[in-house]
Amino acid sequence: MTLTDHPAGDNPGSGRRPGPRIAAVIPALDEAQSIARVVEGLRAQALLASGEIIVVDNGSTDGTGEIARKAGARVVREERRGYGYACLAGVLAADEAEVIVLLDGDAADDPDDLPRVLEPLLAGEADLVVGSRALGSRARGSMTWQQVFGNHLAAFLMRALYGVRVSDVGPFRTIRRDHLLALEMREMTYGWPSEMIVKSARAGYNYREVPVSYHQRVGVSKVGDTLVRSLEVGWRIISTVLRYSRWTPRKTAKVSR
Repeated sequence: MTLTDHPAGDNPGSGRRPGPRIAAVIPALDEAQSIARVVEGLRAQALLASGEIIVVDNGSTDGTGEIARKAGARVVREERRGYGYACLAGVLAADEAEVIVLLDGDAADDPDDLPRVLEPLLAGEADLVVGSRALGSRARGSMTWQQVFGNHLAAFLMRALYGVRVSDVGPFRTIRRDHLLALEMREMTYGWPSEMIVKSARAGYNYREVPVSYHQRVGVSKVGDTLVRSLEVGWRIISTVLRYSRWTPRKTAKVSR
């Protein structure tokens, strides 16, 4: 499928078709300190002028959902704890969207990078675009050493096993909704981002990375707060990369060429 759509906001008299409807999905667990900043940053993006922002409250107890709603997001509640559960709930809720953008709610991802992440997909040059912190910039202290090591190892395995030029398994990414649903996502933990990349490779999707900025997160990390937690998350990611080496899609979505 060739993506010839143009960003929303094109002059209707120019002869161009309006761009695809975009939904930004933000999984969030106890992100009361940062979620309003993330939502407001996205609302300032012209590409989301005709789209929507969906915050998936994954069982927060600090008022994250209400703060996100007041900031202008649509809030979906997903009580089953897990990063993948939250992401999937947002994707399913965005039933009018053609394009899904995923990013975290801790203010580490920069909403101003949204146009850069979307550009290759909207231009028909890629089917899955991931914002790479390795190609861009990463604030000092934004990732622990064990997170950095685990990320490098996962990227190495993806390159070796799937032939995908991965430098970073970053959370900021975009994909067509129908393409994502065709991947039949199963990893409801922090293995979700890795599963998306490896299954996309198996499905023949065009993969692209773009440089993004990564800031010090606001609040306490759910991933790298302790060494034991980091190792647990790291194993989830690595095992996911290995698990789907023979996976094939039951329904193949048409991809850009």
